[in-house]
Amino acid sequence: MNGSLEVSIRARLDADGPIRVGIVGAGTSGRMIARHLLGGVHGIRLVAVANRTLSRAAAVLADAGERDPVVVKTGKDLSNAFSRQRPAITEDAELLCSAQEVDVLVEVTGTVEFGARIVLKAIENRKHVVLVNAELDSTLGPILKVYADAAGVTLTHTDGEEPGVAMTLVRYLRMIGLRPVAAGNLKGMIDRYRTPETQRAFATKHNQDPAKVTSFADGTKLCMESTILANASGFKVGKRGMHGPRCAHVKEIASLLPADELLNGGLVDYALGAEPYTGAFVVAYEDQPAKRAELEYFKMGEGPFFVFYTPYHLPHLQIASTIARAALFNDATVAPAGAPVCEVVAVAKRDLKRGQPLDGVGGFDAYGLIENATASQADALLPMGLSEGCRLCRDVRKDQPISYRDVELPPGRLCDRLNTEQIDHFIGKGATPGTEIGIQPITG
Repeated sequence: MNGSLEVSIRARLDADGPIRVGIVGAGTSGRMIARHLLGGVHGIRLVAVANRTLSRAAAVLADAGERDPVVVKTGKDLSNAFSRQRPAITEDAELLCSAQEVDVLVEVTGTVEFGARIVLKAIENRKHVVLVNAELDSTLGPILKVYADAAGVTLTHTDGEEPGVAMTLVRYLRMIGLRPVAAGNLKGMIDRYRTPETQRAFATKHNQDPAKVTSFADGTKLCMESTILANASGFKVGKRGMHGPRCAHVKEIASLLPADELLNGGLVDYALGAEPYTGAFVVAYEDQPAKRAELEYFKMGEGPFFVFYTPYHLPHLQIASTIARAALFNDATVAPAGAPVCEVVAVAKRDLKRGQPLDGVGGFDAYGLIENATASQADALLPMGLSEGCRLCRDVRKDQPISYRDVELPPGRLCDRLNTEQIDHFIGKGATPGTEIGIQPITG
């Protein structure tokens, strides 16, 4: 793939010029991606950055060495900036969704409601979409993929984030004739009860958002990434929240996950505290004695379960591969294969009282746990990605899952309508996606 990518990028440059990218979101991830793309990535050109706060978009480009970006408000403004080969900034994210100068939209806001609206608008305008937004992808990725397929464009999460790293390894192992039976992340620690207050000093030190850092520490982000991987690979979870065995090294995980669950459809899971402390792993199964002996000879362990891993993940660098694959081959790095396999459900982080609104991902009120979609839907559990702004209509005890019966939803949200479409489309209650934009998705 790397060789064909390089050749295809050269051909694209000769024929049509570079792949043109717009970024929506000016947080830490957006800043890192913009810096890398503006640093001279071969065959990719950053056209513009959109953010609701214009000064933050300007700061992103300034951090990459562009201290005098062009502020644009209309499509004509953007075209003029593009023709002058000047990067632009705008408060209007929808401008990038419709601009003829943008081939690929990188959505990196970490929001669900706003992010869903922007992604749908980009798909409506036949833009490929790269999600660096686990909150949105884990919640509504399957139905957004239906829309993208109907429009003939690619919706994909990114290489460099753990789901992309793991799924790339899963595909490679399948291609060479091995049978993957588990995949997942390496995680240093989890404390379900961390809050923006406990994480504030760390977030300030590293110039990050306290809520975002909290979602890392309380395990919500891990569960969202694992859900993205589950929906792409077809692997389920062995129990709510995953097993998460503690390991000295990731190679140990093959002997610590239940063999019967590995062989019954496969698992997404994580290794806790394991060297090399970053990256992603895949467990493959080989039951033929001669092949097992060969893998043992090449120092892959005793089998029949063998651990393969990538000891790094570099989203701001590896995203270039995802952008190129989407634009040149209409090929997703990691995307839902169909119906949701897993979901992330909201669980009370403390005793919650009737009448209070939930503060969402990385807040004081709830953490997210991955669950098999059949189980979460059977119990009508509230997706963590939809929890923000929901008002409790009864008390909920600490560590109790929050269900739809426990909350009143904010009125008129797009994300709730899309979630209903997602359930109806894949479970077959009769609704057909397509009410939000003019594109009529596939049915069935």
